Amino acid sequence: MIKKFIEKFSIALIAGTMLVALSACEQKGPAEKAGEKLDNAVEKAGEQMEKAGDSIREATKPANN
Repeated sequence: MIKKFIEKFSIALIAGTMLVALSACEQKGPAEKAGEKLDNAVEKAGEQMEKAGDSIREATKPANN
């Protein structure tokens, strides 16, 4: 009877530990949040540069007669 209790207690303890560990993984710290903001800013800047390049290409295209 004690052996079954210890076995069930061990399983519950392991499951609880895993649950706590996994829930901690989803929380983002300030450095990770700042990194994501920086990534987004760089991506937006790249998109704007691409749009500007397209505009320049269009403006400098020779006129077709």
